[in-house]
Amino acid sequence: MNNELLNILNSTVANATPLVIAAIGETLNERAGVVNLSLDGSLALAAMTGFVVGVTTGSAGLGFLAAAIVGALVALLIVVADIQLKQDQIAVGFVLTLLLADIAQFLGQEYAGMPSNPLSPVRIPGVADIPIIGPIFFNHSVIVYFSYVLIIVTWLMMFHSRPGLAQRAVGERPATAFARGTRVNRQRLFYTVLGGLLIGIAGASYSLAIKPGWSNPPAMRGDGWIALAIVIFGGWHPFRVALGAYLFALLRALSSAIQRSPDIQIPLVLLNMLPWLLMIGTLILVSSGVIDRLLRVMPRPAQRWSRNFLRSDPPAALGTRFDPD
Repeated sequence: MNNELLNILNSTVANATPLVIAAIGETLNERAGVVNLSLDGSLALAAMTGFVVGVTTGSAGLGFLAAAIVGALVALLIVVADIQLKQDQIAVGFVLTLLLADIAQFLGQEYAGMPSNPLSPVRIPGVADIPIIGPIFFNHSVIVYFSYVLIIVTWLMMFHSRPGLAQRAVGERPATAFARGTRVNRQRLFYTVLGGLLIGIAGASYSLAIKPGWSNPPAMRGDGWIALAIVIFGGWHPFRVALGAYLFALLRALSSAIQRSPDIQIPLVLLNMLPWLLMIGTLILVSSGVIDRLLRVMPRPAQRWSRNFLRSDPPAALGTRFDPD
């Protein structure tokens, strides 16, 4: 494998990391029935906060902590507005994403263009020397390795634990879950704040690791909407969500490589459309019933696993309010 292709794949894994973390965070709260539509603004505000704290204190760890707190507080505001104030969570989230993006640019204007030191790559002994796999997956900063662990832990929790079963029940049939003793709104509060915390970490991973620095407008502007689309593309399944993030980042990397190549002449607009066309095509494929027909002809032992992995229906109670009274 030539160096150019290795560099493209290596950058794909790195650049997909914030999308993976943010989309996994959104998957957690949407599986519990809450939509955090403030994601794009939350990423910007968390990125600004993480960068400012990291630069002023000289500690990237404190920067990530501050960004995580910001993301969690924004998510808390959404879920409290839904549960306590009886406000529509989608409307609140949409207003917040616009407001937070403006706040981030206003508060961070003095720090725009300020130099910073990105997190250094950490080679994992043994696996980093494996041909092809090592240079692509195991020559990155700690935040990339965190995203690997996050994908696996989320999958295990969601589909192989009692808390995960309760979480999915809250997102699918909250009244039934409540009748069986599950505190629905408490579960929604917990997973929404946890998802917001991860969104905050994703924001800081832009400004402190992947695209170090802060700029006006933010370099990650629009990526929150991409993460929301990836959650739908991934069918609210951690592995599929991660795959969607990697595919999106790969198409971006290929687009940049093609633009640098003098031998390939493809309109820039078409290159920028490719990731979205991929998602739209996949959603149409899933909703058309082709996947269901494919599952019916598969061997029975493989049907259950495949159906869980290829599931594309949103949680039945997504975006709805639950009133115990």
